Amino acid sequence: MSITSKDGFIALTSAVVIAVLLLAITLSLGLTGFFARFNILAAEYKERSLSLAEGCAASALLKLEVDSTYTGNETITVANSTCDILTIIPTANPIVVRARATFPQNTVEKTFTNLVVTVSNPDLDIISWKEVPNH
Repeated sequence: MSITSKDGFIALTSAVVIAVLLLAITLSLGLTGFFARFNILAAEYKERSLSLAEGCAASALLKLEVDSTYTGNETITVANSTCDILTIIPTANPIVVRARATFPQNTVEKTFTNLVVTVSNPDLDIISWKEVPNH
């Protein structure tokens, strides 16, 4: 039995096709793990941003409890991060407290959280506490 050049060509082509397929599968699996890292990092940033905004909103409610004329408009620093309490109208009924947080602050990949907390006036019972896209 002799090997012809056509048989060698088919074997070589098959080897190249199989190698390309294996390389594509390996790259796909490698990039999946690589991009999963960024998804996990984004989720961590969002969790921290949300916690920061919730802390800011809670701080505003505490300040409203202590001083019924508190109007907000301040930045609160927690460790190396900050969050903003936007303008509050303490005479409104209901009172709307808006808090905004960004984490991390000094990088390109930032996550934002905007909270709107609505409380009754004057007893400050929470009516709603929700995250909104922009305010």
